[in-house]
Amino acid sequence: MAKQRRRPVRRRDRRGIATSGRRKPCPYCREKIEQVDYKDISALRRFISDRGKIRSRRITGACRRHQSQIARAVKRARELALLPYVAEGGSERGDRRDRDRGDRDRDR
Repeated sequence: MAKQRRRPVRRRDRRGIATSGRRKPCPYCREKIEQVDYKDISALRRFISDRGKIRSRRITGACRRHQSQIARAVKRARELALLPYVAEGGSERGDRRDRDRGDRDRDR
């Protein structure tokens, strides 16, 4: 009797969440907007996380063309100080990390 090989488990199967397999429609394609405007701050804020990072296509649902335009527009808006580069205020995680470094320096 031949030994059966196990089929490699796909990431999609491992998650355990049944999805319909359809991607979200691109918000810019849906509205038939050709070019992303860097001056439209309220629209760009939807594509930025609370830490100030640009969200990925998988999360935003933007098509490849519009996602690259979004990234370029966010970078332009940051350069003109319309959007922040990072989140405002210190996070607890960052403060703790700095405090730990200080403790190590004192021990030496």
